[in-house]
Amino acid sequence: MNDFIRPFLFGLVIGISIAAPVGPIGILCIRRTLAQGKWAGFISGLGAATADATYGALAALGISFVTNVIVSLQDWTRVIGGVFLIFVGFKTFFSPATTVSFSTSVKDYVGNFLSTFLLTITNPMTILFFAAIFSGLSLAKLTAQSGSYLCVIAGVFTGSALWWLVLSQTASLIKVWHNQKVLVWVNRISGLIILGFGVISLVSTGLKYVGIFMYE
Repeated sequence: MNDFIRPFLFGLVIGISIAAPVGPIGILCIRRTLAQGKWAGFISGLGAATADATYGALAALGISFVTNVIVSLQDWTRVIGGVFLIFVGFKTFFSPATTVSFSTSVKDYVGNFLSTFLLTITNPMTILFFAAIFSGLSLAKLTAQSGSYLCVIAGVFTGSALWWLVLSQTASLIKVWHNQKVLVWVNRISGLIILGFGVISLVSTGLKYVGIFMYE
């Protein structure tokens, strides 16, 4: 039993640690919680948790070929992610300041899930993070010896999902944010922050190629 609990707990800690830092997904999750309700925010987080678990699976299984392909395409994925962030940022900025709606449809939930999944899966730093963690803590050897790959992956997903559950539930309790005027500024500030992350992603990729061109 211990051979399965230890990998799960390792994965749980890793899942929380990668989800906890505040970034565009966190901002998006909070904003959707305020605009559409706590479950919309949580399901948005589940999209990111699923992407985290996917990359965790690649690292746990030691699939170096797939990892190398993802890393080799990191500039393209960073551009795609940057463009998507800019799109989401503009959409958030100009979203109407509606109060929480409890009539969110299945289509809305699916869209919330897919958008955060795509934003996370197109971030090449995620797979690099998992590769570094698994290498540094020798988790690949641990999972290979115990045959408990699924426990690590389940732990990563559970840890990440737990963080998004806490974040969305906490955000929904802050009643002052549900004021119409406050929501206007929530939308604008959230939109600008998300848009800023997208611009930084594009600019950093562009500067990299400018540097390569200058030294050729």
